[in-house]
Amino acid sequence: MESLVFAHDLTPQDRLVLQNLGNNISRQTKRTGDAVSGSAEGRRTAARRKAACGSESAEDAVEDDPTSRDARDLAALKALSDPASSSFEPTVFSSVDISTLKLHPALDRFLLQPYIRLAQMIVRHPTDVVMFTHLLLYFSTSIPSAIYLFYSFSYLHGIFHVVMQGWYVGAYTLLMHQHIHMRGVLAKKFPLTLIDRIFPYVLDPLMGHTWNSYYHHHVKHHHVEGNGPDDLSSTITYQRDDIFHFLHYLGRFFVLVWLELPLYFLRKGRPAMALQAAFWELSDMGMIASLAIFVDWRPTLFVFILPFILMRIGLMVGNWGQHAFVDADEPDSDYRSSITLIDVPVCASPLATTHPLKSLFCVFCSPHISPLSLPPSPTPSLPPRMSKARPLTPIAEQPILLQ
Repeated sequence: MESLVFAHDLTPQDRLVLQNLGNNISRQTKRTGDAVSGSAEGRRTAARRKAACGSESAEDAVEDDPTSRDARDLAALKALSDPASSSFEPTVFSSVDISTLKLHPALDRFLLQPYIRLAQMIVRHPTDVVMFTHLLLYFSTSIPSAIYLFYSFSYLHGIFHVVMQGWYVGAYTLLMHQHIHMRGVLAKKFPLTLIDRIFPYVLDPLMGHTWNSYYHHHVKHHHVEGNGPDDLSSTITYQRDDIFHFLHYLGRFFVLVWLELPLYFLRKGRPAMALQAAFWELSDMGMIASLAIFVDWRPTLFVFILPFILMRIGLMVGNWGQHAFVDADEPDSDYRSSITLIDVPVCASPLATTHPLKSLFCVFCSPHISPLSLPPSPTPSLPPRMSKARPLTPIAEQPILLQ
């Protein structure tokens, strides 16, 4: 694997997976070399390899056996996500893994580790300390900044506030993605259940989301239709490399979604859901309009309106890219209309320049299979409810595109 170069900031899970793939490449390269070993050059290469490596060790044998190597690596991956394992490492920050964080031993012992233990009692899953970290970040920066803009407005502060929110919205949207799929991110005990239910009503408008619209559009509509013909945000009828098609796609969502989504629920025979979707969307917009008219339009512009515009653009850019491989012959397939990304800095909003909440797998087809059973972020396996929700066709049998 001498020619393979791995990034220095890979997570332990990434490094395991990529080294496993690298070993496969080396093994195949070795086979190719052995196939020509009958030639003079092949014999010389084999002799040099034998002289350099000597007799095969037990570790070499394991490396040469893909089944044993895969079993070892899978066990290591499971250990990293198993709170009972000594190898377990929760996700605390979105841009750095704690195993690579170089802290003074006193800071680690008396500050970081107590924080992790406290946060693990607050979040729903021990892996997801980062959820609490981000909630602390937003409540200590976004909310005070927004309040002060209404108290004492300045354009310079307004610009800095929008830049800060643009930095946050990608990770926040992924946090809310967990929230709406798992029905919360905090522990199921009072008063955390109450906080879990309330905080989106405070933070959503600051991040450009309207109240409950992400849940209604994403879970109750988008994951039901699966980017198929009845999906209001379907990309299947568009030419993906045509900028005018994208502008039409974006403009339709931007201008008409407040009306089209309730009408969609009415067509599907769900009048209560239609009423909820219309009520929350119009209530949020009414709140913003009231602040602009009766309080001060300037802070309202920077605190609510500009983040709203940026978020709507980001959501459609994200959907346009995430459903890049849509099969017109089988548009309802959960496999052919999705892509799987392995721990890359992808955000729901392209405006977020920080790494998102990291996890081993960001599997777009999994929540389409069971929208309300998304696994905790670093867990590579499906929970029992998801695996029973619908018969799953083995991915190996699906004509999907891997990159």
